[in-house]
Amino acid sequence: MSVEDRLNAVAKNIEGKVQEAMSEVTGNPKDKVEGQMKQEQAAAMHAKEDLKDRAKGMIDRA
Repeated sequence: MSVEDRLNAVAKNIEGKVQEAMSEVTGNPKDKVEGQMKQEQAAAMHAKEDLKDRAKGMIDRA
């Protein structure tokens, strides 16, 4: 996984966590859902990059 992709995924996850936490303070359920969605997007970004890394490793060993 490239460093840039990892940083983007981490930033998206942090953004989602902050938005979800702020929704608890403000009582805004829309922000809570949007924060959770951003965290799910970050998890998907990590999964995609992990698959790319595994594929590259398999190719390198072949």
